[in-house]
Amino acid sequence: MSTPTNQTSPITVGLIGECMVELQRHADGGMRQGFGGDTLNTAVYLSRLCRGEGVTVDYLTALGDDPMSQAMRARWRDEGVGDGRVRVLADRLPGLYMIETDAQGERNFLYWRGESAALHCFDGPGADALLAALGDYHTLYLSGISLAILTVEGRERLLQALGQARSRGTRIIFDNNYRPRLWPGAAEARKHYEALLGLVDIALVTWEDDVAVFGFATPEQLFDHYAGLGVGEVVVKRGARSCLLQSADGRAEVAPEPVEQVVDTTAAGDSFSAAYLAARLGGGQPEAAARWGHRLAGRVIQHPGALIPVQAMPNMPALG
Repeated sequence: MSTPTNQTSPITVGLIGECMVELQRHADGGMRQGFGGDTLNTAVYLSRLCRGEGVTVDYLTALGDDPMSQAMRARWRDEGVGDGRVRVLADRLPGLYMIETDAQGERNFLYWRGESAALHCFDGPGADALLAALGDYHTLYLSGISLAILTVEGRERLLQALGQARSRGTRIIFDNNYRPRLWPGAAEARKHYEALLGLVDIALVTWEDDVAVFGFATPEQLFDHYAGLGVGEVVVKRGARSCLLQSADGRAEVAPEPVEQVVDTTAAGDSFSAAYLAARLGGGQPEAAARWGHRLAGRVIQHPGALIPVQAMPNMPALG
């Protein structure tokens, strides 16, 4: 999945999901407010890595017309993430979540999603234009959370539109991000994951999440299952352990760089996915892309919150 050498217009990437108000709870009881969400985190990091490289990044979601929604969109624009494909639902609000971290940097989340506009992003005739626009993108990216939060109607319409987009040449990237509380059960998640995976070009999966959804006992079972569904490139993220790859180049294992102190693991997987995709769009091969993923994720977990300061972004290894 490299950038064509004769590319003259920007490569457009659309990321589908939900941005929420983020509250980071400090040890003294104070709160730090920001914005986050798995695919939004990926969109921001992708935009940072691809700035000036002929790649444009849009975020596709629904929000309200309230001041918090407007502040969210302004923040995306500051990060170079386009908001022109945001559907506005005037009677809805953004969702909210709070992060608490333990001494080892592991997270606990509390969510408030009842009024979230993103849940209804693809419902009704008002979604027709957004769904039709999916086929305009070079690449679309979504996660298991992107699927899980939608209504039954919205999920079915999105899957249909993704199929139509892929038939027009759009590449589809999927990050499995499984959250059990968002699904009636693993069987329901598995059904929808498999429906989507039949359309996917690159799957970026967290090992523990796929064990929970599919019951895999070994990575070989995972790779074989994905190959049977037609997924040509699979990356298995395993936290601090090496990631595993299956692609046209065969299978490989790529170790992460050492990290001295873990502060907060929020967005570790999201940032890995962003860097992996950025490297692949830039012409890097899967192993080089995995090195990018590890380097960015290793820097992100040394800072609190989902999005690290721009000045803390690492230099990335040369592609080749």
